[in-house]
Amino acid sequence: MKEPEVTLTLAMEHGLTAEEFDEIIKRLGRVPNFTELGIYSVMWSEHCSYKNSIKLLKTLPRSGGRLLVGAGEENAGLVDIGDGLAIAFKIESHNHPSAVEPYQGAATGVGGILRDIFTMGARPIAALNSLRFGSLSDDRTRFLFNGVVEGIADYGNCFGVPTVGGEVYFDECYQGNPLVNAMAVGIVKHGMTASATAEGEGNPVIIVGSSTGRDGIHGATFASEEISEKSEAKRPSVQVGDPFTEKLLLEATLEVIRKGYIVGIQDMGLPEFPAQPRK
Repeated sequence: MKEPEVTLTLAMEHGLTAEEFDEIIKRLGRVPNFTELGIYSVMWSEHCSYKNSIKLLKTLPRSGGRLLVGAGEENAGLVDIGDGLAIAFKIESHNHPSAVEPYQGAATGVGGILRDIFTMGARPIAALNSLRFGSLSDDRTRFLFNGVVEGIADYGNCFGVPTVGGEVYFDECYQGNPLVNAMAVGIVKHGMTASATAEGEGNPVIIVGSSTGRDGIHGATFASEEISEKSEAKRPSVQVGDPFTEKLLLEATLEVIRKGYIVGIQDMGLPEFPAQPRK
């Protein structure tokens, strides 16, 4: 099948700006092909690169005596709790996916942070959440609220990690655009962690996980877009969770990390990641 011609219009449909499209052409020295456009649109999305929020994030505390990895250096934060043990923490938002498909949007948010925890070599032990919705007197808000709560609960139950705490607030400023923040906590022994960074020549790259479904790869680019009347058309882009496969992935991941087979490991979403085994 012939690939579509890459134009500015197509790039903007992928969530890139005109300035970003010009920068891609400048860096490559040519117009990107369709595959390259897809890669750039995902990796340069707000969801993956924090291109708008990074300046604010850098104002937060980023160091401390008990931090075992620097803030933002690995898949999750890692804090020493004594006795040779550490706690891995991760929180992420799935706001826009949940605004159009609340059940799967929230469920895959939980799945994503769980992967960030166990790709550190830590076993997930608890999940939490922080939610914001508009007025519950609104039918749409009640639909979003019920779907998000059910998605969070179902994914955690199927995966086998309890939701131990959370909070929810309602205010009209969140009408139609809820905030869905999911958090996971894991525990790991010192020296048993894995890194997201891989070095060395000749390491094979292995991608493991569920097959990509009809939702495709653009859940990340959609998550970066503004919510509008057109957002409903993006419903098929919201990823569909598979907690049962991820449970198998958890046990397999912890085993290969424990046996020292991994050079670097990175969560890629739903639930896929590349692992670079030692030769």
